Amino acid sequence: MAKRDYYEVLGVSRDASPEEIKKSFRKLARQYHPDVNKEDKNAAEKFKEVNEAYEVLSNAEKREAYDRFGHAATDGQFNGGFGGFGGGDFGGFGDIFDMFFSGSSGRRRNGPEPGADLRVDMELTFEESAFGLEKDIKIPRTEECSTCGGNGTAPGTTKRNCDVCHGTGQIQYAQNTPFGRMVQSRTCDRCRGTGVIIEKPCPTCRGSGTVRRSRTLKVKIPAGVDTGSRLRLSGEGEKGLRGGPPGDLFVYIHVKPHAIFKRDGNNVLVDADISFVQAALGDEITVPTLDGDAKLKVPEGIQSGTVLRMKSKGIPDVRGYGRGDQHVRIKVVTPTKLTGKQRDLLQEFARIEGQKPHSGEKGFFGKVRDAFSG
Repeated sequence: MAKRDYYEVLGVSRDASPEEIKKSFRKLARQYHPDVNKEDKNAAEKFKEVNEAYEVLSNAEKREAYDRFGHAATDGQFNGGFGGFGGGDFGGFGDIFDMFFSGSSGRRRNGPEPGADLRVDMELTFEESAFGLEKDIKIPRTEECSTCGGNGTAPGTTKRNCDVCHGTGQIQYAQNTPFGRMVQSRTCDRCRGTGVIIEKPCPTCRGSGTVRRSRTLKVKIPAGVDTGSRLRLSGEGEKGLRGGPPGDLFVYIHVKPHAIFKRDGNNVLVDADISFVQAALGDEITVPTLDGDAKLKVPEGIQSGTVLRMKSKGIPDVRGYGRGDQHVRIKVVTPTKLTGKQRDLLQEFARIEGQKPHSGEKGFFGKVRDAFSG
């Protein structure tokens, strides 16, 4: 399948400026990055095609050769093309040998590379995780130098192609072996593999084009997150290399335990203590919820361990599908000490029921305790 025109790949005109080419590349590289566009099966190939086009058109010497000879210049089909050996007899086989001896194409190593992803761990209270919030985080990261605009050169100066490797960053050479002539490549010592020479480095970044800064970002935490939830902030990671797109920032959520509430999915669990009189006669009690105190009707004759439901008093679904419930587990508390009057009343109750207060091994009060404690 024939290669597409590099200008067409980047969506720019043939007289586009370097800034226009760089701007278009950054947009397309982010759009087709395999980690960003996982649903598109062709994203990786498109990303590769965009990188290849930018690698040629962003280099003045390679662009000039491409404008004159098209893809023949990049494929080493003529002497002097930057895909070959500058007039040698080996044509375009340099990249093939380079893949064996160096692990990948020298040109591709000097192409744009996406920046690294960053990770931040954030601790939230139970209420913050339930209802969400906006929170500021401070992250140290590598950013483009504002003095030189990422170029690495002092203001008013420019970089030039390395006169040793001619901008490839690699030096290729042939050796005679018992198996024939073998071609190898190594990193250019003159430019240290960058392909360019900076005569006057930027005084701020010392020629790297990047600086280390602490940046404060405002992160919106959606309602319903839980421990293990992960938020992704696209493009907020480390700066890319050689014009590559920046990485992403991932925020990992950790929720602190609550003294009263426990979480079960989107539902909230809470215990409520009542007396055995309330259990026997029923009552309306006050229970804590995420929205504040609320009334709950306890039916008469309830047993300890019974769970009552408070609809839509739980945690909002993180995807926006409504809200969970609050489940209140009733615990009947039997008094350990009784006043004389309380004891007389209970004994009277026992006589009405036809029971003997002190009969049996456990006694009357033991049976009362067992009845309401489940």
